[in-house]
Amino acid sequence: MKRRQLLLSWAAALPAASAFAAPALPPVQVWKNPSCGCCGAWVKHLQQSGFVVSVTEVDDIDATRARLGMPAVYGSCHTARVGGYLLEGHVPAAEVKRLLVMKPVAIGLAVPGMPVGAPGMEVGDQHEVYDVLLVEHNGRARSFARYPKG
Repeated sequence: MKRRQLLLSWAAALPAASAFAAPALPPVQVWKNPSCGCCGAWVKHLQQSGFVVSVTEVDDIDATRARLGMPAVYGSCHTARVGGYLLEGHVPAAEVKRLLVMKPVAIGLAVPGMPVGAPGMEVGDQHEVYDVLLVEHNGRARSFARYPKG
């Protein structure tokens, strides 16, 4: 009986299991054109990766991108904000999560254009090679990741 009491008191002193859970992902705000299907597919990709996403439909994504501070040269079909960073285009959720862990000093990530095989741009088993760019505050960018991986 003493052993059982000791185990129960020891278990009660442990932090709750939720204390060991991964921290919650910050919410993602997406701005997209109402008629863009690939943007909706990218939103689903983020949701399936654990992000809570809210969408604002805009008629002029270029103006929205400029207002938020992402240089036009990295433009794509939608812009998002998460954890103080901007995301432009079809950025894989894995790279968004890596960005949030690394916390670099930067504007955010961009996948310019609409490369085939990027999340939301899937076409069968076709995959273009593309870079996920880390966009710096000076407007320059460098490769953060290259896809497809492998």
